[in-house]
Amino acid sequence: MKERQLSGYPLIINYIGTFIIFIGIVILLPLLILPFYPAEMDQAKYFILPGVGSLFIGYVINFIYRGCHKTNLERHQDALLVVLVWVIAILLGAIPFLLTGQYNFTQSVFEVTSGFSTTGLSVVDVSVAPHIFLIYRTILLFVGGVGFVLVITSAISDKVGMRLYFAEGHNDKLMPNLLKSARMILSIYAVYIITGTIAYIIAGMPAFDAINHSIASVSTGGFSTKVDSIGHYNSLSIEIITMVLMLLGGTNFVIHLKLLTGKIGTVIRHSELIFVMVLAIILIPLLITSVYLYNGYSFLESLRISSFQFISAITTTGFQTVSDFQIALPRFFISSVIILMIIGGGFGSTAGGIKQYRVVVAIKNAYWQIKQQVDHKNVVKKHFVNRLGKKHLLTDMDINMNHGFIMAYIMILLIGTLIITSYGYTFQDSIFEFASALSTVGLSTGIIGYDAPSVILWTGTIGMFLGRLEIFVVFVALSKLYADILRK
Repeated sequence: MKERQLSGYPLIINYIGTFIIFIGIVILLPLLILPFYPAEMDQAKYFILPGVGSLFIGYVINFIYRGCHKTNLERHQDALLVVLVWVIAILLGAIPFLLTGQYNFTQSVFEVTSGFSTTGLSVVDVSVAPHIFLIYRTILLFVGGVGFVLVITSAISDKVGMRLYFAEGHNDKLMPNLLKSARMILSIYAVYIITGTIAYIIAGMPAFDAINHSIASVSTGGFSTKVDSIGHYNSLSIEIITMVLMLLGGTNFVIHLKLLTGKIGTVIRHSELIFVMVLAIILIPLLITSVYLYNGYSFLESLRISSFQFISAITTTGFQTVSDFQIALPRFFISSVIILMIIGGGFGSTAGGIKQYRVVVAIKNAYWQIKQQVDHKNVVKKHFVNRLGKKHLLTDMDINMNHGFIMAYIMILLIGTLIITSYGYTFQDSIFEFASALSTVGLSTGIIGYDAPSVILWTGTIGMFLGRLEIFVVFVALSKLYADILRK
C-alpha cells in the first residue's frame, strides 16, 4: 500500500497537533505545586480541563495523520505555522484565567500573551492571586523565553525544526544542529535559574519567590510575586543578583557558550557588548545626576536606582525598584528608559526590542554614508560588523532589511502610542507604556492594569505579540494566508 503524502495545510495541522500536546503539558505543570499548597486544591480544576482537553485534541490530530509521510513545508508556511502555534498557545493558555470568572477574555488573553512573550505587564493582583496561578505565569515566561520550537526540539528532532527555529525569531545556533543547540540552551538556561534561585534564598528571599524571580530574570520576563516588584525587598544583595541574571538573560546565548568555554577575547570584541558598555558609561552618570537633583535621593541611592533600571530596561526585563515612575523619577529618566526599552537586548537572547545589533548596524551605516560623501566617489569599500567575535560582512540587502525592520517598529510604536493617547494620557506616558509592550519589557506608568479599557489591553496584546515574533514573521504569515485564501 502506497504511503500517504502529507503536505500543505494538512501538514501544518499535523505539526499543530504536536504543539497542542506540548501546550497541554504546560497548562498541567502548575499542578505540581499543589502538594506544597494543599489549600489551593480547589484551583486544580481550572488547569485540568484545558490541559487534558489539549492533550486529547493534539492526540486526535496526530492519530488522524498517523503513518503519513511528511513532505517539506511550502514557501512561507514555516512563518504561518509559527504564528498559528503562538495564537493557539495563547488562546488555550488563557482558559485557566477565564475559568476562574475573575478575568474576562480580553484580560485572560493579555496576561498569557504577556507571559509567553516574556513581557511582564499584568492585570493580576499578585497580592491575592493563588500560588498556582503565580507559578503558572512563571512557567509561561520560561516556555516563551526559550521558544516553543526550541523546547519541543530538545525532546524530538525534526527536519522542519531549523526553519521554525529561525521563523520564531532565533538568529544563531550554538551547535551544528538544532537538537544539540536546543539542549545546550536549555542546559545553560537551567543552570542560571538554579544558581539564581539558590543565590536569592541565601540573600533572604523566600523559596517560592526565589524560583519565580530567578526564572523571570533569566527569561527577561519581569513577572513578580510582589506588587512592588523587586523594590518590595529593599535589599541591595537581591538587586545585585537580579541585575546579574537580567544581564545573562539579555545576552546572546552564543556569547554564554563562548564565556563558558573560556573564549573571553571573542566576547570582548562582540559589537553588542561594546555598544552597551559605551551606552552605560554615557547614560548612567546622567541618570544618577537627574535622580540626585530631582527627589532628594542620596548619591548611593541614585546610583542604585539608576543602575538597576538601566539594566532592567536595556535587557527588557521590566523589574522595578521604584513603584511610581511618574512621581518618583524625573522626566529625563523616564525618557531615557523609553530609549533603552526601544533599543532592547541582544540578538539570540530572551530579550525584546529592536535589538542592540540592529541599532549598531544603523549607527555604523550612518557613519559609512557620511564617510562615503567625504571619500572619493569611485572608492568601494566592504562593510563589516564584529558579531560573536567574527567580522560579519554586511551586504546592501542586510542593511536594507535592518532599516526596514527599524522603520516598521517605529511605525507600530507610533500607532500604538496614539491609540493610548486617545484615552487622555500624555504622549510620554503613552509611548512609555506601548514601548514597554512592543519591546516586551513590562515596566509601567500605571496605564495598563486590571481596570484598563479593553482597547488599551488589546493594543498592548498585539504589541507584545508583534514584538516577540519580530514583526516581519507575522506579516509574512498573514500575507501567505491571504494569498492562499485568494487562490481558493
